Amino acid sequence: MLKKTPLAVAITLLLSLQAHAEGYKLLEQSVSSMGNAYAGRGAQVTDATLVYSNPAAITQLTGEHFSGGLNLIHARTRYNDVNAVSAAGRPVAGRDQGKALLTEVVPFAFYTQQLTDDLSWGLGFYVPYGLSSDYQADWAGRYFADETAVKVLSLQPAVGYKLNEWLSVGAGISLNRAEGILSKFKDHNGLCELGTGINSLVGRDVYNAAYCDSHYEVSGHDINVGYTLGIHAQPLRGTRLALVYHSAVRYNLKGDSVITNTPITAATAGNTPGLISIAPTLPLLDTATGRLASRDRLVEKSQLALTTPATLTLSADQDINHVLSVQASLVWTGWHKFQSIDIISNDTTPAISTSTSVALGGAGYIGYIPQFWHDTWSASFGVTYIYKPGLTLRTGIAYDENPISTRHKTARIPTSDRVWLTAGLTHRLSANSSLDMAYGYMFMDDVSINEAEYGVANNRLNLANVQATYANTAHVIAIQYNRTF
Repeated sequence: MLKKTPLAVAITLLLSLQAHAEGYKLLEQSVSSMGNAYAGRGAQVTDATLVYSNPAAITQLTGEHFSGGLNLIHARTRYNDVNAVSAAGRPVAGRDQGKALLTEVVPFAFYTQQLTDDLSWGLGFYVPYGLSSDYQADWAGRYFADETAVKVLSLQPAVGYKLNEWLSVGAGISLNRAEGILSKFKDHNGLCELGTGINSLVGRDVYNAAYCDSHYEVSGHDINVGYTLGIHAQPLRGTRLALVYHSAVRYNLKGDSVITNTPITAATAGNTPGLISIAPTLPLLDTATGRLASRDRLVEKSQLALTTPATLTLSADQDINHVLSVQASLVWTGWHKFQSIDIISNDTTPAISTSTSVALGGAGYIGYIPQFWHDTWSASFGVTYIYKPGLTLRTGIAYDENPISTRHKTARIPTSDRVWLTAGLTHRLSANSSLDMAYGYMFMDDVSINEAEYGVANNRLNLANVQATYANTAHVIAIQYNRTF
C-alpha cells in the first residue's frame, strides 16, 4: 500500500498520485485559473498569479497586487492482482492488493507592481513539479519500487512591457531547487526467496535472514535556472490571446546511494578476514557467525541527471456578453528528453558500482531504468459567468495526455490519459480584496503494468518481473486570497 512521504525527491519517476497535469508537472499555481480547468490561462486577466501564467499579462494589472493560496491534493490508488518473481524466477511473497491515500499541500504566492503605464514587474514563489509515493515494505513488487518523491521549488521575478494598446510582452527568470529520493528493496538473485532452502544446499544452517531486508536508497539535490517568455494580445474588443513558453531546466542531482544488508561475494570481499567460500553460487560464509556474510551498509556518492520539460501554451479568453465568457487552452509538453533514469557513481572510492556496473553494462552505473517518454498535448475548455456583482462562477474540463507508452509503464509510474472536471468561484470581500475557491476531480482508465529489469543497452537482465493493475482518482480543493494596494 502507498503512503505519503515527508521528503520530496527530484527524480523523474512518478506515480499517479500527483496533481493536475500529465507526468509530474503541477499546475497548481492559480486557483482562479483552476476553476476553469486552466483554460484561458495567461490570456484571462485575473490576478497576480499571472507572474507565472504569463508575465506579459501583468501589464494589464494596475497598481499593486498580491495573490497567495494553498492547494490540498487528495489522491487514491488501488492496486490489484500483483504477481512478482525474483531475479532467479522464484515467486515473491507479499501483499497482492491494497489502496493508497495521499494528501499533499501545495502553496504559492505572487506579487505585481505597475511601475509606469507600460512597464510592470512581479515576483512569485511556487511549486512547478512534484509527487510523493511510498509502498509498504510487504508488497510483492518491493524489488521494483518502494519510495519515490519529487519536489521543485521556484522563485521567479518577471517583467512585462506594453508595446502598444493591444500587445504586451513579458519574461521571467526562475531560480529552481530540486530535491529527491528513490528507493527499493534489493533482489539478490532470489536469496531471500530461496530462504532456509540454502541450508540444504550446503548441509548446515547458514541462512542469513538479513537479505530479506536489503534496501537501496538514493537521494540528491541541485539548483538551476530557467526562463519564461510570454505574449499577451487583445486584437479585438473582448478577445484576449496568450502564447507562453516555459523553458526546460536541467539538473544534476548529487547525493548518496546507500545499500543495507548486502551479500559479500568473492568479487566484493576484498581483504575482509574470516570469510570462506562454501558454494560457487552463494555468498561467502562468515566464520564468526556461521551465517552467509553480509555488509550492514554501503555508501557511494552518486548523481542523477534530470531535465524538467519545456512547455508551450496557447490560450484564448473570449467575451460572449458582459457577464459570460469562454476560455480555451492547448499545451505542448516536451517530455521526449526523459529517456532513462541513470544513477551513476561520482565517488573516488566506489563501494557499490564495482559490482552493479558489471551487471548493468555501463561504467560507474549504480542504477538504470528505461523510460522513453514522448511529448504530449493537453487541452482544456472553460466557462466564466458573472452571477452578480462581486460573485463570479467558473467551470471547466481538461484532458491530459499521458507521456508513457504501455510498454514502459512501471510500478512507480502507473498512469494513463486523464480527464479533469473543475468548478470555482471568485467572491469579492471588499473593494480591495477577493477570495478564489475551486474544486477539481480527476479520473482515468485502469492501468496495467508488466515491468522487468534492464541493462544500459536495454537488454533484459534476469527473470525479475512484476505485474499489477491500478485504478487512480484524485481530488483538489484550493483557496486563494487576492489583495490590491
